[in-house]
Amino acid sequence: MSDGLVSNVSLVIGFSASDVNSSLVRLAGIAGAIAGSVSMAAGEWISISAQNELAQREIAVESRSLSVNEAAEQEELAQMYQGHGMQPETARQAADQVMRNPKNALIVHSREELGLDPVALPSAWKAAGLSFICFLVGALLPVIPWYVTSGEAAKVASVVIGVAAAAVLGWLIGQFADRNRWFSTLRQVAILLVACAVTYAIGRLLNVTVS
Repeated sequence: MSDGLVSNVSLVIGFSASDVNSSLVRLAGIAGAIAGSVSMAAGEWISISAQNELAQREIAVESRSLSVNEAAEQEELAQMYQGHGMQPETARQAADQVMRNPKNALIVHSREELGLDPVALPSAWKAAGLSFICFLVGALLPVIPWYVTSGEAAKVASVVIGVAAAAVLGWLIGQFADRNRWFSTLRQVAILLVACAVTYAIGRLLNVTVS
């Protein structure tokens, strides 16, 4: 949502600074929102899919190792349990219990050795869908004023909406990350304002008039 908000409010302000017609600002805002949402979703899908493919490859290697070197894998698991603080005899018993069920053995070894959970890999489609929706919502917020008014009023309203939304997002980021909320809020707002200032300056510099 932060990506959509910052990129599209900057786009809208940059277009409006070049004194183009309000309809072109609206078009740019909608096009930027849709293009950015699709790009973000596609990138997220590719990223998660590639990550899952690599994870599945490593899990397959671990599965073959368990079937070929069961005794060695059991001893390795017992050593891991000892490293976690178990007594040697308790660790060997726990490893023996795990290895009796091949499915559980694969899950435990994958978690302990690879940091992966074979039954809980992330969904590429869910990640892509969530990215699409969040980016689109953030990107559409600064476009709303251009359907209600135009000119300076629309510019100011877009920036105000952008700052308010960025402040809320910054506060939530700080809260969920257990960081200083005011710092997170000011940082988010500062990023948005700097981006707007840069694109506004470019728009004024180019001063393109489209008839």
